[in-house]
Amino acid sequence: MSASIPEELKQQIQSAYSEYLENRGFRARYGQRLMIAEIVKGLLQKSGEAISVVEAGTGTGKTVAYLLAALPVAAYLGKKLVVSTATVALQEQIVNKDLPDLAKHSGMTFSFDLVKGRGRYLCLSKLDNLLNNHQNTNPNQALYEDELDLRLDDQQHQLYQQLGEAYAKGDWDGDRDNWPDELDQQHWQTITTDHRQCTNRRCSHFSGCSFFRSRQGLEQADCIVANHDLVLSDLALGGGAILPEPEETIYIFDEGHHLSDKALQHFSFNLRLKSTQNWIKQLAKTLLRVQKEMKNPEVLARNLQPVEQLLETIKTLQDNLYPIVEQLQGSATAEQDSEYFRFTDGVVPEAITDLANQLAVVYGRLVSQLDSAAETLKEAIDDPLIGIPKESAENWFPVIGRLLSRAEASCALWRDYAQASVQTTVPQARWLKWLDGPEGSDTELSSSPIVASDTLNKHLWDSCAGAVVTSATLTALGEFDRLIMRSGIPRGSRFSRVPSPFDYATAAQLNIPNIQASPSDIQAHDEAVADTLEKVLSAEDAALVLFTSWRQMLSVQEKMADCEDLKILAQGMYSKQEVLRRHHKRIEEGKGSVLFGLASFAEGVDLPGKLLTHVVIAKIPFSVPGDPVESALHEWVRKRGGDPFMDISVPDASVKLIQACGRLIRSETDRGQITLLDNRLLTRRYGQALLNALPPFRR
Repeated sequence: MSASIPEELKQQIQSAYSEYLENRGFRARYGQRLMIAEIVKGLLQKSGEAISVVEAGTGTGKTVAYLLAALPVAAYLGKKLVVSTATVALQEQIVNKDLPDLAKHSGMTFSFDLVKGRGRYLCLSKLDNLLNNHQNTNPNQALYEDELDLRLDDQQHQLYQQLGEAYAKGDWDGDRDNWPDELDQQHWQTITTDHRQCTNRRCSHFSGCSFFRSRQGLEQADCIVANHDLVLSDLALGGGAILPEPEETIYIFDEGHHLSDKALQHFSFNLRLKSTQNWIKQLAKTLLRVQKEMKNPEVLARNLQPVEQLLETIKTLQDNLYPIVEQLQGSATAEQDSEYFRFTDGVVPEAITDLANQLAVVYGRLVSQLDSAAETLKEAIDDPLIGIPKESAENWFPVIGRLLSRAEASCALWRDYAQASVQTTVPQARWLKWLDGPEGSDTELSSSPIVASDTLNKHLWDSCAGAVVTSATLTALGEFDRLIMRSGIPRGSRFSRVPSPFDYATAAQLNIPNIQASPSDIQAHDEAVADTLEKVLSAEDAALVLFTSWRQMLSVQEKMADCEDLKILAQGMYSKQEVLRRHHKRIEEGKGSVLFGLASFAEGVDLPGKLLTHVVIAKIPFSVPGDPVESALHEWVRKRGGDPFMDISVPDASVKLIQACGRLIRSETDRGQITLLDNRLLTRRYGQALLNALPPFRR
């Protein structure tokens, strides 16, 4: 390691690594040793640049590497370590397997804890309320016209009883992910909560709350294992609301290639006009019910009575938007032939920004009034002298909390649109989208950053004590430029690539059949893919065929319906878990199996050994054109003198292609072949660059 690393720290890490290898019976991997060194050097850089970005090839052992490096550095600097993953599955693997294994075999002493959002945990208050009232619709719950009637049917009632009994007996900890069966989202969302609906210590079920029980060891933990969504939620609240303060935290972002996309989702806004108008009507009725049940106490009336006028104003202002929206819809149909209308450079016409500014002010007042009402109800749970029965306050607080959350979201959208009259350095994407649903047509207004660079700079990179970003796919075409552009990671950070220990040339062969049909000729290419699959796949193959669209997957599946030798399991035939289970069963029985899948099968699916011996990719995975955020990004790049296709589309496709090919070789003993069915890899100038970026498979 570098001489700039304090000798005591260097010796500690080297000793822990040697002890771990010896106890586990492993040999040191060059890439793993290099990754440890790069992370330590990066985290010890000066403030504002203490960021290490490491692309670690599959098989490097990156989890052990970043933990061995970052745990001692965090302790040396007196900081907390937050490990963030893109999925709950990896989060639990780190907590249940990797960290205990490291603690047992490395000689290092540290504590760790798992943290998830409230939405992953059972709310005892809601469960109790549902079970007590399951014979009748609970009027406190059914707030909006677009929500389902929450009267429990026999199946739901049985499920909720089962959940409650298992929790009471200690057979289940209230964590959705630890329930043995998959829980339907519609069933689960009625028995979980968020921070706006939770009364915290005032709740009569607080002592038994699964969420707060999960938080008990958090302050004492040296290492906290979270996920990207939770970290970004905390940062959006200013940092330190859920997790430690960013200034006192070193973050590790495993699966770091997902971070920028997750950030775009967290810092975007949307609102549906008709749905909101319906919600406004229901809100007025709900607040009347609140006051009626509370015997209209003066302390609550002061907060709720002004709301009626605010709602009338909102309705009037939003009604004034409809003629403008209809005109833009006509323009979109005529000019863009699209279901949405995107505002050029994110600049919104003055007629809309004026209304948005007025709506932002009124919604701000609505938020203030609802927040005051929520606080009053919260106090009433503790203090009956306010004149509100404790039971009524407990019943109605989550209702007001849900209303407040929706009002805050609407206010955020209008504040964004109110500031959209001029172009900014990095524009927002703003657009209108027309939707058809059971209740008829609706118009959705949306706003999103086109890249997460400014957002992550403001909330993360500029304030954190240090960070590690790692994944097997961080570079595009061999460079980190795409990652820097999308995520805003400072160029002064430490960037490195460490090699995989796999011998790709021996492990896999890359085939590019001579297919004449171009992907632009849809019918001909579908025919060519179907014909080629029948030739290159055998009845004994364990194969994964990846498509970029439902249309092509279904088309090829239909064309191969008479091919009895190949047993096809297509995504959508069953749940993803069931499709993979059936594939696994067929292979274990010595039979062949061909999986057809889309993007979700191109990343995160782990089929080691004989479970996967052939990966076929139907097309170069270019992003589907028409996404308003991507369109706005292309527009911005073009106006800066760049080439959106070469600067955005090709690098993005390179990352996806590497991820798709990466399904095949997951261990040093895996063997197989990869077949690419897109002639553009041979006929277009970018094709060779895409091929060169792949691991060195045998051609």
